[in-house]
Amino acid sequence: MQTTSVTVETFSKRHVAEMLDWFASLEALVQWGGPGLSFPLEATALDTMLAETTGVEPTRWMFAGLIDGKLAGHAQVALDWQHGVGRLSRVAVNPQMRGRRLARPFLREVADRFFANPAFDRLELNVYTFNEAAIRTYLSLGFREEGVRRSSVKVGDTRWDTAIFGLLRNEWV
Repeated sequence: MQTTSVTVETFSKRHVAEMLDWFASLEALVQWGGPGLSFPLEATALDTMLAETTGVEPTRWMFAGLIDGKLAGHAQVALDWQHGVGRLSRVAVNPQMRGRRLARPFLREVADRFFANPAFDRLELNVYTFNEAAIRTYLSLGFREEGVRRSSVKVGDTRWDTAIFGLLRNEWV
């Protein structure tokens, strides 16, 4: 299967409505955004995240991956300016566009933009251990598994393990 070209830009208010129906269940929403979000995803939750993207040292960067002007992917990086660390999070591909190999080129561009800022030396992420497709993508980008937090999240009656991955500036190519 051929990789589709993705244009990356800053996620903005204009992208919010396109993303609201991407998560069909509580489990899908938690897999994307963590246990702190309420189902269904509402615009106010994304607006709150967007509010953290402003200022000289914002606490979050948000990215939109576009194909022919349509929102195809979303990713965020939480920023720790003091320690030069970013946490890649809330990565999703539009359900209507899955299977087109969008995640890797999209996240490559996100990482390029992150490491273009000399203030940052480490990009890390958390991923649920059952999310094998995401883990394959992260490994293909050079992330290294650093450990697992066992039984770290409870979703309904099920407990999920969380794997921790990291990538250093000098490992990024």
